[in-house]
Amino acid sequence: MAVARLRMGRTALLPITFLAICLLPLANATPWLLLLLVVPAALAVWVHRAGVDIGDGGITVRSLAGARTVPWAELSGIRVGPRSDLWLVTTAGTQVRLPVLRARDLPRLAQLSNGRIPQV
Repeated sequence: MAVARLRMGRTALLPITFLAICLLPLANATPWLLLLLVVPAALAVWVHRAGVDIGDGGITVRSLAGARTVPWAELSGIRVGPRSDLWLVTTAGTQVRLPVLRARDLPRLAQLSNGRIPQV
């Protein structure tokens, strides 16, 4: 099975671009304020990188700094948080937040897991 990649929509880059344009006059004031442009650059990298990969080996959660793979054998369940965010619960009792998925994405997640996550 091919790996299914669930990422944030690329339209999220529009406000980041707008932020960078708004910061340009301030960043041109002094050389030290050029460091302000790191903020929109880091946000753009986060939009491109953050997401969830679902494959035969398990679920890989990608963030700005790294990635964590939870094998199917270690997956105990999925918890829905108070703001409809999803968390993977492992057999060891740890929880891993799914960065771009919400409770409305549960049917899609169940379908991509090939029956490993039951549909409700």
